[in-house]
Amino acid sequence: MPDTPAYPVGLRLTGRRVVVLGGGGVAQRRLPALVASGADVLLVSPSATPSVEAMAEAGELTWERRTYRPGDLAEAWYALIATSDPAANHAASAEAEAHRVWAVRSDDADAATAWTPATGRSEGVTVAVLTGSDPRRSAAVRDAVVEGLRDGTLAAPQYRTRTPGVALVGGGPGDPDLITVRGRRLLAEADVVIADRLGPRDLLDELPPHVEVVDAAKIPYGRFMAQEAINQALVAYAKEGKSVVRLKGGDPFVFGRGMEEVQELTRAGVPVTVVPGISSSISVPGAVGIPVTHRGVAHEFTVVSGHVAPDDARSLVDWRALAALRGTLVLLMAVERIGAIAEALIAHGRDADTPVAVVQEGTMATQRRVDATLATVGERVRAEEVRPPAVIVIGDVVAVRPDAPDPGTPDAEGGAGG
Repeated sequence: MPDTPAYPVGLRLTGRRVVVLGGGGVAQRRLPALVASGADVLLVSPSATPSVEAMAEAGELTWERRTYRPGDLAEAWYALIATSDPAANHAASAEAEAHRVWAVRSDDADAATAWTPATGRSEGVTVAVLTGSDPRRSAAVRDAVVEGLRDGTLAAPQYRTRTPGVALVGGGPGDPDLITVRGRRLLAEADVVIADRLGPRDLLDELPPHVEVVDAAKIPYGRFMAQEAINQALVAYAKEGKSVVRLKGGDPFVFGRGMEEVQELTRAGVPVTVVPGISSSISVPGAVGIPVTHRGVAHEFTVVSGHVAPDDARSLVDWRALAALRGTLVLLMAVERIGAIAEALIAHGRDADTPVAVVQEGTMATQRRVDATLATVGERVRAEEVRPPAVIVIGDVVAVRPDAPDPGTPDAEGGAGG
């Protein structure tokens, strides 16, 4: 019965089949948490948002591109029913009931056998709040508890006036704990979130149900939402009087086209707040133990975009000058062209034995590091099937280890320094 309180429980879904029907905005919000739980996720939908498609292409879930059909829920432990077809939702709900599968209905909470709570995470604690038919209150209680856990109190924060206009928020390299406090707070106050695929996607699951999430994912070498369309959406939502957050990966001004968006919003008379984020160019190497600078090894580091090849007429990079530098090179968006880039650096004088590290999906649970040299990195990236996003570090800092001797002590290689 609607007035009967739900019984709260934490589902341990690791290795267990979860079926998600529908690949739209609801699935985009809920799938990251389901994947993070270790569930064996089957997505059934004829289409999907770019971010959901990217998860399927990365092997995080299985996607069957079709509509629902009877029998889809027979082996499931849990189901999320979120298609745009009411008849299909009703039929799937009935099947879930028959097979005793707990099922969430995005279109009819009263017809569901399970509800998705407003959830938040802090220091290993998951807070889940249910208030029946009042999801905004659930989200408010959740926010108060999580904020209390983060700052050492459990007092609910005072009501905050919505931030007018657009906030360009740098979400950091991907781990949701690496967004700034200000960025997280602005996200909690938003009416609309326009999110990149490389932003901290787990934070979307914490948003209240009334928040509209616009998928601005740019899948490398796949379909994308043109920058012009993103600019138009930012202006349009802001002029409707809504509080808008543009959630971007890394920092908005480090190869994030953030200034283009600021310029467009400024021309339209829309107030803009820029919230810097942790750039992947520094944080991702750090996550695998690589310092981009180190005393006695590198006195400078240079961040370079590798989205065009060295011989491309559009390139603005002086590869000859970069090859002459002794410090660290950090390449972003360079996975596909790393072979050509390495050849150009060697041709211009950089030592072919220079250490190289390729870090895929840095700071995420799927993070991995592939080591090579400048001479071998192109082949290693192909052999290891490295996929974007990845950060590539070139330089002697790659070989620095935590147990290495202090370069300033007499027993360090090269003698005492200072």
